[in-house]
Amino acid sequence: MTRNAATLALTGGTGFVGQATLDAIAQGGLAARALARKVPAESRPGIDWVRGSLSDREALDRLVEGAEAVIHIAGLTSTLVPEEFEAANVAGTLALVEAAKAAGVRRFVFVSSLAARRPDLSAYGASKARAEKIVAASGLDWTTVRPPAVYGPRDRDMFELFRAARRGVVPMPPPGRASMIHVEDLARLLLALVPGGEDVSGATFEPDDGREGGWPHRALALAIGQAVGRRPWVPHLSRPVLDWASRIDCSVRRARARLTPDRVGYMCHPDWVADPARAVPRDRWQPRIATVEGLAATARWYREQGWL
Repeated sequence: MTRNAATLALTGGTGFVGQATLDAIAQGGLAARALARKVPAESRPGIDWVRGSLSDREALDRLVEGAEAVIHIAGLTSTLVPEEFEAANVAGTLALVEAAKAAGVRRFVFVSSLAARRPDLSAYGASKARAEKIVAASGLDWTTVRPPAVYGPRDRDMFELFRAARRGVVPMPPPGRASMIHVEDLARLLLALVPGGEDVSGATFEPDDGREGGWPHRALALAIGQAVGRRPWVPHLSRPVLDWASRIDCSVRRARARLTPDRVGYMCHPDWVADPARAVPRDRWQPRIATVEGLAATARWYREQGWL
């Protein structure tokens, strides 16, 4: 691709958020290069796939060559080996920053996580916090985004709650609150940040669906139940019970386990509400999808795909 054809370099293009971002890129008539360990069989208009990983410097050099901006979405969110977070999220971010600087790319949009606010609670959050520091010290024109819980079509993590609601029981962690955001709103935000500017450069944002104070765990479970046509029982599980459930999940599903010990660590924290002081400037971006409607649309997608 020529420089004019490829203005964006994107990591994590085959993941949940990455696919939604590629959808938004296509809808905007833009073009991009996207990094993938395994290039998808189906092509996407305007997308040039680069085969490789964040540990492959040659692939990173090809990814960022001639790009005007990098959107770094790729990251490890779950593993039974905590040290793997360091390799994927910290070393991988450093390698991409170095490749971008060597190629003369100035703009860098980094997708972190609310978990980075409390690095003491999980190895995942700690790795994201360290990656944020690397980006902030890079000398690039950067913006960091800390999404809260992300949901929408293609998501497999939140799907576990939809499936549980369909069965009539949605176990939740101890009482607390969490913010939500639909993946399409998040994808729009990432593209809205690409141009940079005084209002966003050097800033760390915590976007959400616009619901002040976030979602109490029980209210969220009931909203998911409504989306699948049920009113589920919502028991709050204690930390010891979640630890026990995690051991079972890990022994049964092993590397595919969703309830890992590391996830239990931050699930039990009562406050994962986006900080209003870190809201995105409203003239730059605003959420469009109310969570109740978004959950219903996501449930329909799950049914259409035969997941529910």
